[in-house]
Amino acid sequence: MKILYLLFAVFLLLFQATSGSADPLFADTAECRSAQGKFCRAGACPPTFTATGTCHGGLMNCCSK
Repeated sequence: MKILYLLFAVFLLLFQATSGSADPLFADTAECRSAQGKFCRAGACPPTFTATGTCHGGLMNCCSK
């Protein structure tokens, strides 16, 4: 049961870090999100998308169709 509290805390931190913001911290993130249909994702892009750049200072992939 204690592991659930730990998992909840980890997910909370992950979603807080990836939520939208009015002023992005990184220029590559703003560039990725400015285009229609592009989004940032940690790890590999979904099967129908390709990585077209980076986000969050190179830590995430910018995915697009």
